[in-house]
Amino acid sequence: MFRKIMTLAVTAAVLVSGMVLFTACKNNRENPLLQESTLPFGAPDFSKIKASDYLPAIEEAIKQKREDIAKIVENKDSATFENTILAFEESGKPLERVCHIFFALTEADKTPEIGETEKKVIPMLTDLENEISFNKQLFERIKTVYDRDYETLQGEDKKLVEEIYKDFVFNGALLSEKDMQRMKEINLRISDLQQQWGDLVPDATNDAVVWVEKKEDLAGLSEADLAQCAKDAESLGKKAPYAIVIVNTTQQPLLANLDNRDLRRRVYEASIHRADGTNKYNSYPLVVEIAKLRAEQAELMGYKNYASYSLERTMAKTPENIYAFLKKLISEYTPKADAETKAIEEYARKTMGADFKLEPYDRFYYSAKMKKEMLDISEDEVKPYFNVDSVLINGVFFAANKAYGLTFKERTDIPTYHSDMRVFEVFDKDGKQKALFYCDYFRRPTKRGGAWMDAFAEQSRQRQQLPIIFNVCNNAKAPEGQPSLLTWDEVTTMFHEFGHALHGILSDCQYNKLSGTSVARDFVEMPSQFNESFATIPEVFDNYARHYKTGEPMPAELKERMLKSINFQSAYALGENLAATCVDLAWHMLGSKEVPTAEQAVQFETDALQKVGLLNEQIPPRYYTSYFNHVWGGGYAAGYYSYLWTEVLAVNIADVFAKRGALAPETGQDFCDKVLSRGNTGDLMQMFSDFTGMQQPDATALLKARGL
Repeated sequence: MFRKIMTLAVTAAVLVSGMVLFTACKNNRENPLLQESTLPFGAPDFSKIKASDYLPAIEEAIKQKREDIAKIVENKDSATFENTILAFEESGKPLERVCHIFFALTEADKTPEIGETEKKVIPMLTDLENEISFNKQLFERIKTVYDRDYETLQGEDKKLVEEIYKDFVFNGALLSEKDMQRMKEINLRISDLQQQWGDLVPDATNDAVVWVEKKEDLAGLSEADLAQCAKDAESLGKKAPYAIVIVNTTQQPLLANLDNRDLRRRVYEASIHRADGTNKYNSYPLVVEIAKLRAEQAELMGYKNYASYSLERTMAKTPENIYAFLKKLISEYTPKADAETKAIEEYARKTMGADFKLEPYDRFYYSAKMKKEMLDISEDEVKPYFNVDSVLINGVFFAANKAYGLTFKERTDIPTYHSDMRVFEVFDKDGKQKALFYCDYFRRPTKRGGAWMDAFAEQSRQRQQLPIIFNVCNNAKAPEGQPSLLTWDEVTTMFHEFGHALHGILSDCQYNKLSGTSVARDFVEMPSQFNESFATIPEVFDNYARHYKTGEPMPAELKERMLKSINFQSAYALGENLAATCVDLAWHMLGSKEVPTAEQAVQFETDALQKVGLLNEQIPPRYYTSYFNHVWGGGYAAGYYSYLWTEVLAVNIADVFAKRGALAPETGQDFCDKVLSRGNTGDLMQMFSDFTGMQQPDATALLKARGL
């Protein structure tokens, strides 16, 4: 997933990076969050920061932000780019610094104390966002500069004015007094509901763990997986000797190997029912209220629904464009999906009998057996070659070195928020400092599900700030003394998230607001999806796919079988994504009076999938509504389509790399110059065209790339 576009939306308008405020904590020590860090790059000094520091730091930083805004508003001189636009861009830097650090922890290491602080912080930040968004005097000064100077400004100055002005308009600065007041109320309520979602769904997922008493019930799992289940049971209170934890997606990877059909059923049902009210967790009341409030926001702004409102500033522009894109994919995908399901069921009936009915919890199991028989390949056979350390150093970093000339030096002297985290200093091809990169790859109860990228600080020439970027994943950490081995999906996820990281690391922009991943969400996933292509380039693959014991590369014959298997029965992966995309859009195409009740939500979801031809028990959505965090807890409302949309862009770009030389430095440099370094400083489609030479993306390439 993108840089953690999942950062709470409420912070978007108020986050801005690094001045010094000398404020004492209650015990008279200076709050380290309000002092300029002495570490390289201004990195956060986690050796000094305590959980109790965040609330007073944010309170003081909010005060500073208000003072900065007041200085702009009270300026007696007429509004100019420097005293209004640039002053706004540079306002409240301490707040951005503190919030970047704090919200990294709320996502990746949410201890009870951090969670309690978050509950206090969100309303404060929402109040501040409302104050700024609806500050008429501030907006009048911004509008004055936009109306008078926009046509004569150049380059990033022009883009900065445009983005700031449009942000205010998008948030409701042109509304009537009455509608502004209602929008403020909606903003506050949505932030509260998203806070509740952020507490409920991770708790529900953790609680959905499936306990297993007997080792024989886990037949089919590898010794490494058995050890992991035992370790998970230990860390979760050991209610039984073994525990199968539920990951964030609908389908669960372990189902591919579990021989025990009833246990497969229990795991699958634990996943899909984690937050639907069939247990003590029910997210539907939150969902329907958020959906209704978003629809009302759109109506206040003059739009029919939230999808139309939110898509206006994206590449897709309208829901109609997205549906046209999806319709073509669905029509070509459906017969392949039906054939795939039929083939798996027929295969299962060879051993289970002619009347065997394939269930969704059987699909991964028999598909894996079928793949083993047809292609002579299994996940357990290849996992020993995917040690997490080798994938990172010899794969992810190696590819970045070949394509972009980057080198990486581990820094063990820089403190982190958790002992699992590693830190690397990044240098460009000339040996010049480029960025600081953190990685946090292992799951724990205090971390939400999924994978993402974010920053402790974005690149900005204006601020003389180099980027401080981090990646977070949820891989299983092996018991002490054993290697942490990855599935192929986890390998590609590491490459994916590092693609986002590269978008931040290689940024070369004047202004913080425009740098790195600050682009439309249906463009932001392109660098990450493209970076996945490096995982299978022979020179890269051979460098990292090495046996954890011997260090020997994967044998050529095994490698050939493994690479052939990547697109085996690939209709499923496309189908679960299409279904989730259409569920997201269905909720956000509603008017405020059309939103169903919490009790009607399941039927609404079913009807929405039926309507687009994607109601398929065998290929459920990647996320059902009740645990669709991208949409209800993050920044992808009416935006989950972005993954498919940007995959088209990514495939087109990968084709260009392949033609020019996939690891040719000149190709990487050209891509960096025209796309990765430019952030949101220009038209995004033009950036794509400048690099590829294509006027429009070629959507047919997506199906081909997926083997369909």
